[in-house]
Amino acid sequence: MRDEGCGMRGGVARGALKARRRRGRRGGGMAEVKVAVLGGSGAGKSALAVRFLTRRFIGEYASSAECIYTKHLCLDGRQIHLEIYDPCSQPHRGKLSLTDELHWADGFIIVYDISNRASFAFAKALLYRIRESHIRVCKKMVESSIFLVGNKQDLCHMREVGWDEGQKLAVDNKCQFCELSAAEHYQEVVAMFTKVLRNITSSFKLKEKRRPSGSKSMAKLINNVFGKRRKSV
Repeated sequence: MRDEGCGMRGGVARGALKARRRRGRRGGGMAEVKVAVLGGSGAGKSALAVRFLTRRFIGEYASSAECIYTKHLCLDGRQIHLEIYDPCSQPHRGKLSLTDELHWADGFIIVYDISNRASFAFAKALLYRIRESHIRVCKKMVESSIFLVGNKQDLCHMREVGWDEGQKLAVDNKCQFCELSAAEHYQEVVAMFTKVLRNITSSFKLKEKRRPSGSKSMAKLINNVFGKRRKSV
């Protein structure tokens, strides 16, 4: 995967996600991919995103502003315009409202802190909300790529959530799972984002294969209407 620069748009209002649901190809055949990074406050969402985008690790990071990071990169010979949505501070609400994120994102990275069981419970609630919406509300939406990440592996001596618990949660929700440390494992962070992007772009290719071209569809229609008549002439 080749890095071709990144940028950031800060202070993104939630309504802006509705205006940015456009998917598909940008100019020059560039694929547009949108990933939402979600999790409880302090789980390390921003640290993971910034680590991937800039290689730098940021420690304590708190902001009430939502951000959309942008990055141009080349993955497997394909040009990609990546947008990463980071809510920065995801409040612990009684009922999670992810309507905008569910319609905007092509994939989700759900982050929890292995040294904080409350953040694991919040990640579990997020996964349930996403799955529930796919089943009941978003039946027509293409199933998104979801990755569950147990962050802060460098704090194993303070661990409150076992690796097997994270793995089981991922299996139960049919998503991928890994544990890593945004602070110490840059290559693992890149590998995780790369897997997410490959899953999403693969789903794009499947959609393109399943969608008949206009000429083929028209030819089929003409054949259905005039086929028998043509045979009888």
